[in-house]
Amino acid sequence: MIYHPLGKTGMQVSTIGFGASALGDVFGSITPEVAGATVQHAIDCGINFFDVSPYYGVTLAEERLGNALQGRRHEVLLATKCGRYGYNHFDFSAATITRGLDDSLRRLRTDYVDLLQVHDVEFGSIEYILQETLPAMRDLQLKGKVRMIGITGYWPELLARMLRQVRVETVLNYCHSNLLMDDMDRELTPVATELGVGLINASPLHMGLLGGGPVAEWHPAPSAIKNAAAKIVALCEEHGVRPAVVALNQCLSHPAVATTLVGFRSVEEIDDALRALEDLHSPKLMQEIMAIVEPIKNSTWASGLAENQPASHSTAL
Repeated sequence: MIYHPLGKTGMQVSTIGFGASALGDVFGSITPEVAGATVQHAIDCGINFFDVSPYYGVTLAEERLGNALQGRRHEVLLATKCGRYGYNHFDFSAATITRGLDDSLRRLRTDYVDLLQVHDVEFGSIEYILQETLPAMRDLQLKGKVRMIGITGYWPELLARMLRQVRVETVLNYCHSNLLMDDMDRELTPVATELGVGLINASPLHMGLLGGGPVAEWHPAPSAIKNAAAKIVALCEEHGVRPAVVALNQCLSHPAVATTLVGFRSVEEIDDALRALEDLHSPKLMQEIMAIVEPIKNSTWASGLAENQPASHSTAL
């Protein structure tokens, strides 16, 4: 395993991070036994950064991760989130953030988390998050329940703007740095690097589109993006390589990203990710993939409040 500094936090995180949304059955049901075995295998393989949220499976992911980490909590850096508690349930108030963390700690079976993050800032008033949510999180840090705080969201431009306005230790961006997207590097990556903020990349498989498995019914991508991803998956299979390995390899070599979160559902998926640490695909295959990507590259979908969506928002139909 390769490790990188998480900004200026002093934490060294594995380049492959464990995105625990899958433990909440977000991408299809798994058994508690499989969930536990997957977490144990990840730790055994050197993965030390685990990211979860009360939103994933409506607390199920936190419950399962907490159970799986019993006896091994000291071996990992544990991150959870606050502010989002359901598909349309957002509450960024100080009272809910404080109460919600206590609930998360109980489910995770720990008395602190290494990182607490505001979940999907684009769904809230940015001014309110700056003035109410983040100060409440700093207060939790002073109480020893949180080591570091961060922000997460879909729009790189919005996150970059927030980093200019408030001090946080980490920023997590999803679905904007992978085979289909590279616009995280347009605005967010330079700002995070300049400020020494730990940069976390999430959804390297574009929330499952590039993994080769069934696509979740809730996936928000327009049909053009889904169709392009399906062609990439088919092309990889024709070349005899696993599409998830190719997609992950594209992300794991990013020089500014501390850790890339992968939503693992099995031991086998972890082994695929480890294979992605090596350069296993040919230039010819990458050329063919990029030809498929070109018509829809950096296409997005609506996410969050209208006031938070950038004017540069580009949608593939």
